[in-house]
Amino acid sequence: MRLEDRVSNWIREKVQEAGAEGVVVGLSGGVDSSVVACLARMAMKDKVLGLIMPCYSESLDEHYAGLMAKKLSMRTEHIVLDPVYDRFLEILPSAEKLALANLKPRLRMTTLYYFANDLNYLVAGTGNKSEILIGYFTKYGDGGCDILPLGDLLKTQVRELAVSLGIPEEIIKRKPSAGLWKEQTDEGEIGLSYSDLDRIILAIESGKTDSLPPRMVARVKELKKKSEHKRSPVPVFKLD
Repeated sequence: MRLEDRVSNWIREKVQEAGAEGVVVGLSGGVDSSVVACLARMAMKDKVLGLIMPCYSESLDEHYAGLMAKKLSMRTEHIVLDPVYDRFLEILPSAEKLALANLKPRLRMTTLYYFANDLNYLVAGTGNKSEILIGYFTKYGDGGCDILPLGDLLKTQVRELAVSLGIPEEIIKRKPSAGLWKEQTDEGEIGLSYSDLDRIILAIESGKTDSLPPRMVARVKELKKKSEHKRSPVPVFKLD
C-alpha cells in the first residue's frame, strides 16, 4: 500500500475513534501543511476545513496557502489575526523577541480549536519527525493538535511524499519558515539544513555516527535533550 494511502487511512481511523466528523488544518503555504491538507482530503473528502491565519505574515504565505486550497477544492476560512496580536501587545508588558513571536502560533492554535470545537472536528497538526525530535515547534502553539499525520516522517520523507501527491513544485522548494519574524527560516534557526539534520537523526537512531562531524551530532543531541519537556506528558504530582 502506498504511504499516502496508509496515512490517509490512519487519519480516517483516528477521526472515527474520536467520534469526530472531520479535520481542521492550518494552511501556512509550506510543504508540511500542504501535505497534511492533501492527506486529510483523501481521508475525509469534504469533511475538511483549511484555515488561513495570517498574523503579520509574508504575503507569499497566503498566496501559496490559497493556491493549495484551490488545488484541493478545499473549504477554507481566512482569519486575519493581526488585530488580535496587536491587542495582546497593548495589554501585555514588553518581552523578548521569542516570547512575542510565539504568540503567533498560539493564537493560530486557539483559532484552530475554535472551529474544531464548533464542527466536532479534530485538529491535524503539521509537525514532522525532524522538527518534533529537536523541539522545533511552539509548545501549545503549532505543537497543540489532536493528531500528527507526519509525526513519524522526516522532513526529507515529507518532501518525497509531496512529490508523490502532486504538490506544486514551488511549494516543495520554498525555504521552510515558521513565519515568526521577517526573513526567518527554519534552517537558519536550527543551524543545520534539513538534509543534514535527517542524516544525523538516522545515524543517531542506528548508533552509527562515526562518519559524521562530531559538532553536528552534538548539536542535534543537545537540541533533543533541551526540548524533552515539549514531547513529554505534563508532570503530575502524585499522592503516594
